[in-house]
Amino acid sequence: MATGRLPDPNTAPLTAKGDLYTYSTVPAKLAVGSNGDTLVADSSATTGLRWTSVGLANPIINGGMDIWQRGTSFSLAASTAYTAGAVSDRWQTKTGTNQACTISRQTTSDTTNLPNIQYCLRYQRNSGQTGTAALTLAQSLESTNAIPFAGKVVTLSFYARKGADYSAASSVLKSFFVTGTGTDQNAFAGYTGEVNTSQDNTLTTTWQRFSQTHTIPTTATEFAVFTQFIPVGTASTNDYYEVTGVQIDVGSVALPFRRSGGTLAGELAACQRYYIQYGGSAVDEFYAWGESASTNQILGRLHFPVKMRSIPTLTTSAVGTFKVERSGTAVTSITAVAISGVTSPYVGGFNLTKTSGFTAGAMYAIMANNDLTSYLGWSSEL
Repeated sequence: MATGRLPDPNTAPLTAKGDLYTYSTVPAKLAVGSNGDTLVADSSATTGLRWTSVGLANPIINGGMDIWQRGTSFSLAASTAYTAGAVSDRWQTKTGTNQACTISRQTTSDTTNLPNIQYCLRYQRNSGQTGTAALTLAQSLESTNAIPFAGKVVTLSFYARKGADYSAASSVLKSFFVTGTGTDQNAFAGYTGEVNTSQDNTLTTTWQRFSQTHTIPTTATEFAVFTQFIPVGTASTNDYYEVTGVQIDVGSVALPFRRSGGTLAGELAACQRYYIQYGGSAVDEFYAWGESASTNQILGRLHFPVKMRSIPTLTTSAVGTFKVERSGTAVTSITAVAISGVTSPYVGGFNLTKTSGFTAGAMYAIMANNDLTSYLGWSSEL
């Protein structure tokens, strides 16, 4: 009968400094962990406890699919080449022949099988498409975020479920862990010294968590994670899968999901290191002030909210719908928007031109003209 007494130190199963007295079905020992390890509860462990390494954040940015600066739904034509970050922030894909697809943000609508993650990414093969090449969703990490994991055992984990018409053989979604020895390369374009390992994950229509453990080579200076859908036959209405909660943990056990940036604001800032967009909403969204250098050109400058990874490139859409205002008078029908020489990782310089209509030397407010498609996008993706 238990008496509440401490175990006899002469008979307790402790053999080394730092060992812990625990219990499974009988008194047991949990051997001391490595320097810096933290003790955590784990119902799958024999004694209900285990040691885990700490100190490295989840390097997968936007693993919870929260941030969609470019929009929340994308219709990708067949044979679209990969474009870094062209869907949900930090994620990219490409399509093949007869593989028009739609990638969109969805709500997970499940608090039973998910740890209260609000959003997921849906990767859908459009109905009637017949292409059966592999469709890959990937995130490539820059070297500064990958190098701390070199030589370590890590676990890739994610949540996924399938649509009712998911066409992959045996409902498999492949996951890949890819490493390389180059610097800031894009895994779709290929890694120097590439090594990859894959795992088949069988989806159901209910959310499940999958995990894949891998030892990163000591020479690795970059890595990427992929999910890959290999379709079969002709796509039907609900030929898709959904994914969220993508994470990398040091050690052989997947820890509870956490954002790379800690908070939603931190996650947005982490995404903006690679891409920042001004505009794209149905309001007269203000961008910046600019000064007219002549009657047909305005020079503008934006101070970015975070330092970008590198000097960015500028992308725009529907340039004619930009407008500039001075003393309440709007000038529209801009003919071109281009990057200027003052651009740096901190500041975006640009100019707007039209045939005429500006007052030389005057200051103008620069904004979108109440249009969903006009924006300034600054990209320093890998």
